[in-house]
Amino acid sequence: MSIENSSTAPAPRDDDPLVSAGLEIAMKWGQAFGGPEQLQVALAALEPQLKREHQIRIKQLDMQTKKAERQTRESREIRQHRFRMASLIVGSVLSIVMLAAGVYVAKGAWWLASLLCGPSLISMAAIIILRRHDNEAMKAVADAAKRATSAAAQSQVP
Repeated sequence: MSIENSSTAPAPRDDDPLVSAGLEIAMKWGQAFGGPEQLQVALAALEPQLKREHQIRIKQLDMQTKKAERQTRESREIRQHRFRMASLIVGSVLSIVMLAAGVYVAKGAWWLASLLCGPSLISMAAIIILRRHDNEAMKAVADAAKRATSAAAQSQVP
């Protein structure tokens, strides 16, 4: 007489508690359904439901991943916006201060006024506010600063 046909199942092995617990559960299910054929029919009927639950869980995980990516992107955009606004404010205030200081010192130190109000003001605003700095633009600013200083020096009466 085999285990499938007997109503009394042998005691599970004591070697591994997981194996013995699994065997106990399998035997109880087998006894509850009346035999292995009925258990096999019940498992076959349960399989489509398990597949549906698995697909639902995969969709939920996919939606959670998309939500996390969206939240990460939104927080990065918020940080970038704050950084750009802070740069705009700092650059604007610095430009106004440089312009005011250049006008204030224009009578006493013409060379300082030309440095504060000249091309350095424009290049500083381009770097801080626009976040752009090209080598050609920096060379052009340096040349313009030299020309402005030379022009201011020539217009001064000794």
